[in-house]
Amino acid sequence: MNRRAFDYTLDFKTIDFRQHPEFYRLGKGEQGVLLVEPYKGELLPHWRFKTVAEAKKSSAKIYKMFLAYLKADDFPGADMARKFLQMGWTRARRYANHKGGRKYDKKTSDELPRTEDKEKTAAAAIFYERYVTARQYPQYLRQKKLHQGKYEVS
Repeated sequence: MNRRAFDYTLDFKTIDFRQHPEFYRLGKGEQGVLLVEPYKGELLPHWRFKTVAEAKKSSAKIYKMFLAYLKADDFPGADMARKFLQMGWTRARRYANHKGGRKYDKKTSDELPRTEDKEKTAAAAIFYERYVTARQYPQYLRQKKLHQGKYEVS
């Protein structure tokens, strides 16, 4: 297995990734966002994107947690917070483009007609701005490089 790939074979119910950062893999995009504990449990209660007001409050809280994880040298936590910000953007965009959030027809697998929900579009923009800020944050980039060099060497 590629050591950089997200490892879905791990026992996510028993691993505390704060205690065992050596098991954490960045993967691609949002991989593992709803699996990796204790971070999922810490971040998920604050993740909301239905309205602009919720997106502002949610993204601000998750970004604050992102900074706290970095301050504590807890890279898996910071990366998970980054993933929640990314997921806020992508999910809000999906709901903006497809009423009800379903992109494909269950029976035909054809893409359903696009809609435009201005509230969800604005919510997505809020999450996107925080996500980009997080992924470019210098301390995040340093800790990412250190984590990859220590645990994700091919």
